[in-house]
Amino acid sequence: MTALSICLALLAALGNAGASVLQRRGAATEREGRHRGSWLAGLVHRSVWLWGAALLAVSGVLQALALATGPLAIVQPVMSTELMFTLMVGGLVFRRRPDARTKWAFAAMAVGLAVFLALADPGGGRATVPDDDWWWAGVAAGAFMAVAVVVAFQLPSAPRAAVLGTATATGFAVTAALLKDALGRLPDGIVAVFQGWQPYAAVAVGLGSFLLLQVTLRAGSLVASQPALTLGDALLSVVLGVALFEERVQLGWRIGFEALALAVLLAGCVQLARSPLVTGGEDQETW
Repeated sequence: MTALSICLALLAALGNAGASVLQRRGAATEREGRHRGSWLAGLVHRSVWLWGAALLAVSGVLQALALATGPLAIVQPVMSTELMFTLMVGGLVFRRRPDARTKWAFAAMAVGLAVFLALADPGGGRATVPDDDWWWAGVAAGAFMAVAVVVAFQLPSAPRAAVLGTATATGFAVTAALLKDALGRLPDGIVAVFQGWQPYAAVAVGLGSFLLLQVTLRAGSLVASQPALTLGDALLSVVLGVALFEERVQLGWRIGFEALALAVLLAGCVQLARSPLVTGGEDQETW
């Protein structure tokens, strides 16, 4: 089942990558346009942005299936491959070949993720979460996101994008945890899934996070926001997997090597976010 969940997560990451390229192109087009309404209304009128939103919905279904068949602490870190897939999709769309530095960054991110997952070896855990545990987790995550958004708008462009990216990543990690909790009730029948509050909370938090993502993409450079989006979601999901689902993560003597693997992953993520194959060649400081 773990192999199946990894495959589904990789497909979801590929879908997210395609959606990311389309949405950033739509956001860039809207910035250059003259739509008289709000920027969000302008985006909705861009077909390329709508295609990106539709592809994101398909990716959400694949991610939900991955979460139903595997641990949260595996699925969400695998989803961080979205940035690598974005590099590949960007290369095809914009007909550009990556330079040597981009290739090394790609390899660093892939190796860092693989080594971290191999060392942490996430697994086990329970299928559902008691409501009492969700109460404190929801309050903590909501308070963190609210404070992060307030603080972000007091900061200059680059740090604002990074802080908003962290808040957005928190929302997506919580959405994934809610989906996993809801799908954990599938053995009791499809009706049992929709009788709980979790799927509706997942939709609400997911939509809010999606809107916050649009704000994040406009706040500052992609190189500032993307590492926070990519790694924040992965790492917080590991924490939620352990804290809520009682998933097992190996630490002990491995923790130093795990930290090193994460550092390599972060370095690769930062460099990939600088690649024009990811940004579409747009001026990143205007995002």
